[in-house]
Amino acid sequence: MADTSPAQSKSNQARPASPAQARPTPLGIYDRPRAGGISGIEIAAIALSVVWLLGATVFFVSMPAAPEGQETGTEGLMFLMSILAVFMPVGMIWVAATAARASRVMREESQRLQAAIDAIRQAYIAQQHARDLSGEPSVARKLDEIAAAARKTETTLATFHTRRDAPHSARHAPPPMAPQPADDQPKLALGTTSEETAPPLAREDFIRALNFPETAEDAEGFSALRRALKDRPTAQIIQAAQDILTLLSQDGIYMDDLTPDRARPEIWRSFAHGARGRSVAALGGVRDRSSLALTAGRMKQDPIFRDAAHHFLRRFDRSFAAFEAEADDADISALADTRTARAFMLLGRVAGTFD
Repeated sequence: MADTSPAQSKSNQARPASPAQARPTPLGIYDRPRAGGISGIEIAAIALSVVWLLGATVFFVSMPAAPEGQETGTEGLMFLMSILAVFMPVGMIWVAATAARASRVMREESQRLQAAIDAIRQAYIAQQHARDLSGEPSVARKLDEIAAAARKTETTLATFHTRRDAPHSARHAPPPMAPQPADDQPKLALGTTSEETAPPLAREDFIRALNFPETAEDAEGFSALRRALKDRPTAQIIQAAQDILTLLSQDGIYMDDLTPDRARPEIWRSFAHGARGRSVAALGGVRDRSSLALTAGRMKQDPIFRDAAHHFLRRFDRSFAAFEAEADDADISALADTRTARAFMLLGRVAGTFD
């Protein structure tokens, strides 16, 4: 085996060993087979040939000669048979030696190929292990963190929402209020909720909430999501979008991986005004065939997914119609780039909204 250079030795020492490399690779397994050289098979064939030739020589030399006058005319045939008797076994020995050497070469090539396959597999496992240890979050882990943070936000907001308990029984109910005379200044009704008195949701917060927080450290995204959840119609579309994104992620479909074709704001406005079919076909800009095929198969086979998809499409239709009335073209373009809008493009194309 060839000696390694100091640079190669230093590189081998600096490279950490991976836990996936459970089986060490034999040294020299990747060396090319030697073209020349005499192996044990050739030595054994030469020895057997020499022994046979010596034995045949001794036999013919010690064989008594035929008496004179008794020649039968078969000397030529006897000579040919003698030649065959001497050299036929030698030929058979070398045929067997050649076959044995070919078998050994094929066995070495098979071991070398198996070692190469094992090395490729170990390198792939080591690369995956190093990628997991490098701290780079995967898309699935990222979505799980976003979903967990969203659930935590909803729980926290529900804790601080004002709530009016129902009476335990009819006899504990307060007596009905007597009708009061009309007053010039109307009073605040007792049934008014905090949602009705809250200021309208800003368009920037609506767009940011539909895109969901980027990471667990996205403070601005979570702030926008909290403000959006206080608005009941927006909270409904966010919940529907979260449910459908979770179901899509079970098939490995993530909105961050999709790059749909952008549609003009006029087409989005036409959709908000009730246009359907070919006139708004540009909204179905998702071209990923695998995502479309998986989603279509899930729509046909999974009734829960199908109901969630249609519920999401209805919620998005209503929310976007209300949003379009006050949004400008820049707001519509920003909304079209959110994860919720990409899910709408994917599901709308599968459901035939743009056909």
